[in-house]
Amino acid sequence: MNPVRKVVLAYSGGLDTSIILRWLQEHYRCEVVAFSADLGQGEELEEARLKAEKMGVREIFIEDLREEFVRDFVFPMYRANALYEGVYHLGTSIARPLIAKKQIEIANATGADAVAHGATGKGNDQVRFEMGYYALRPNIRVIAPWREWDLTSREKLLAYADANGIPVARDKRGDSPYSMDRNLLHISFEGKILEDPWQEPEEEMFVLSVSPERAPDRVTYVEITFRRGDAVAIDGQPLSPANLLARLNQLGGANGIGRLDLVENRYVGMKSRGVYETPGGTILGVAHRAMESLTLDREVAHLKDELAPRYAALIYNGYWFSPERLMLQSMIDASQANVSGVVRLKLYKGNVTVVGRQSERSLFDPTIATFEEDHGAFNQADAGGFIKLNALRMRIATLLQQKLS
Repeated sequence: MNPVRKVVLAYSGGLDTSIILRWLQEHYRCEVVAFSADLGQGEELEEARLKAEKMGVREIFIEDLREEFVRDFVFPMYRANALYEGVYHLGTSIARPLIAKKQIEIANATGADAVAHGATGKGNDQVRFEMGYYALRPNIRVIAPWREWDLTSREKLLAYADANGIPVARDKRGDSPYSMDRNLLHISFEGKILEDPWQEPEEEMFVLSVSPERAPDRVTYVEITFRRGDAVAIDGQPLSPANLLARLNQLGGANGIGRLDLVENRYVGMKSRGVYETPGGTILGVAHRAMESLTLDREVAHLKDELAPRYAALIYNGYWFSPERLMLQSMIDASQANVSGVVRLKLYKGNVTVVGRQSERSLFDPTIATFEEDHGAFNQADAGGFIKLNALRMRIATLLQQKLS
């Protein structure tokens, strides 16, 4: 293959990507462009810039992508009510296509002929990153060090870091830490005790939420305003997408909401156990479905429920930029035209309960739904023929069985 001249590395400033940065310089003899994405992980990325500069990197991009992340990736996903295997809010999965998109944009702007990531050969992220790269720049060269190098153990990684003057924090030299991914939507934990599906997670592991047992003994009420399927305000206060999700994270975390312990099926074929905290996303998902219950036509709602698992799998498996995901998105977005109004929720010790919803686009007609006198709004005598017609095929089948027996 042709030699690599310049590569854009998805660089966090952590131990693994710092080692990858030096390894790329040494192994490929190429210029490395460092790209760090601020997706709300709560880390100071200027420190990553300083580390990259010390390692001889001349072009460093630190991008604040929080608003774009929530507006263009998280919100479209929540319009679809997408949950992988019925429960996972896809916090890691939905961040990868945005990172891939920005890497390709930077590669185009800097004249780079390759991109690189720090995902392992066992995980889903390698698929998500690379599917994004190829969808946006089909002939891009992709470097995945974990599939190439011989640094196959933690001891070898630390030895390489020491040999190359890469600083290693003291807390990184002991037992292997949890593998964690954090952004504005969630934080995930894998590894250590979690590799045994029978073991309960350690309470001190959690970052975004208190345990439901330690949550306040009082109810918190919150009202979320929706416009065309997207949340736009909390308790009447308009907020940008990123600030709105951050506020929901605060409310959910304080009330012990959003913890998930899951054994999931990875795209590469294995099962893995992960623990997730998604406080704001959990609240948002419940509220959005409540808004839809009032404003969506029955058959549209049911069709969306059929499509949601497929949509979720597309995101989980790295197909964000695929034509089928884009087609589904256009259908989903069209369904949200009337999904506007306010949902009132009660937060209490890990639970999110819908206690009210209202909308000018509501399809709920109290004159028809009432158990009191409806003054002719609904002719109950019509139900007899409706039931008989719908039972016709079952009646015919039973009559045939009686005739043959």
